[in-house]
Amino acid sequence: TENVRGDDVFVFQPTCNNGTDLNVNQAVMELLLLIHTLKLASVRRVIAVIPHYGYARQDRKHASRVPISASAVAKMITEMGAAGVVTVDLHCAQIQGFFHACPVADLNPSIEFAEYAKSKNFDDLENVVVVAPDAGAVNRARTLGDKIGANRIVTILKRRVEANRVESMQLVGDVKGCTCIIVDDMIDTGGTLVKAAEVLKQHGAKEVHAWATHGILTDPACERISKCDALKEVVVTDSMPQDINLSKCPKLKIISIAKLLAEAIYRLHNEESMEHVRETQARDTNMMVDDFDDDEWKNFPK
Repeated sequence: TENVRGDDVFVFQPTCNNGTDLNVNQAVMELLLLIHTLKLASVRRVIAVIPHYGYARQDRKHASRVPISASAVAKMITEMGAAGVVTVDLHCAQIQGFFHACPVADLNPSIEFAEYAKSKNFDDLENVVVVAPDAGAVNRARTLGDKIGANRIVTILKRRVEANRVESMQLVGDVKGCTCIIVDDMIDTGGTLVKAAEVLKQHGAKEVHAWATHGILTDPACERISKCDALKEVVVTDSMPQDINLSKCPKLKIISIAKLLAEAIYRLHNEESMEHVRETQARDTNMMVDDFDDDEWKNFPK
């Protein structure tokens, strides 16, 4: 074992199923015990790095006699002694308020998707439309549109009858002859996504892509996506393990958020602002996180 007394320690633990031998509850418990162990080892600070925050959708009471699980998990993390939390694209930004006296850095991965968009070399940005799959995703769609240079945003209004089941969809905006990019924070069973892609195609969309931060992809999501002729490609980040899903879904593409998390850790350790992570240069260094090679990472501050 290594002596960590007086150090800043960053614990990486996405609270999700890893696809093999770890479920969400076990991941949460591992995180709590790791934080507790490090506090007993007299570290200076423990920062929980949680790329995907489990139970995020249970952020309010939607029926009688149900828990607000997002709040309960936050209370457990803070009670164990976490000095801060780093996460990516929370399902609801207000979840940060559940972490009392524990600062939360909710990182925006739109810069990673913007870089991916550049690699796609879309022929005509005037005909690229960013699609918000519901009213709550409009700000996310607008942010991505600004970064990739797409000026047109359309919205899909949906009537959800129960979790993961949508009764009807209505498109607000014109997509005829356009390349559409559906943006959301997560893809679960894929039912809503497939239906949205079909609606866009019915309204004359040239191509339909889907970009989401968290690829939960609960069965039968991969099967639905693979069989959906309307969807050309689905892009998610590596906030969750995707090895099994990649083997099941040829349309799936993974982009990395490693640089986003790396710069966040660098800034936290050096007490720098978290306002523009991955958008501006670190204040006390002449190198961006992108420029570190393998040897330099070995000397990265503990």
